[in-house]
Amino acid sequence: MKKIWTLLVAAITVLAVLTSGCGSSDKAAKPADGKKTTTIGFSISTLNNPFFVSVRKGVEEEAKKLGVNVKIVDAQNDPAKQANDISDLIQQKVDVLLINPVDSAAVSTSVAAANKASIPVLALDRSADKGTVASFIASDNVKGGEMAAEYIIQKLGEKVKVAELEGIPGASATRERGEGFHKVADQKLTVVAKQSADFDRSKGLTVAENMLQANPDIQAIFAQNDEMALGAI
Repeated sequence: MKKIWTLLVAAITVLAVLTSGCGSSDKAAKPADGKKTTTIGFSISTLNNPFFVSVRKGVEEEAKKLGVNVKIVDAQNDPAKQANDISDLIQQKVDVLLINPVDSAAVSTSVAAANKASIPVLALDRSADKGTVASFIASDNVKGGEMAAEYIIQKLGEKVKVAELEGIPGASATRERGEGFHKVADQKLTVVAKQSADFDRSKGLTVAENMLQANPDIQAIFAQNDEMALGAI
């Protein structure tokens, strides 16, 4: 989390400086001193998750320190809504787009549209499959998945029966965390069930209940995010 935060702050700072002296004057309002104010458009996957609520707060606080505007829109975990939100931000001629994709494939069209409009794009926590992204701020999701499998082995031993709660299909974090987990688990654990719970706490509860009913001898559950883990608990 701290590493992501440091990189995000650095990226926003650099882009704020770069965009403050370029672009047409109609892209943002000018304050009394005549200097153009940079506007960041931030499309976030969901605000129904404490992690992303904290991300929003951090972006707002850093933008205030830098003297830039920020417009935040909540995709509510809906790729279609996110596409419409980003289209609106592009129409509003924001200077920079910060995107936390719901679906890494689906968001590619929006990234391409921003590229065409010459608006720099930063991807946060999840990548875009296509299009040009100026900076990608995330943790090492593959390594995180590996660490989860190794932790289970450390605590319970090899070949124990485990289940996996997967995130939103199509999200890069889902693919990468699953990839890392299975690098270890397929060799040293016995994965008896895996199913998507869409990074959602209530779905994590329901899916975990079903998994445990079908496989009462499961000894551990790997959840690809904290919200699903809390549901499983």
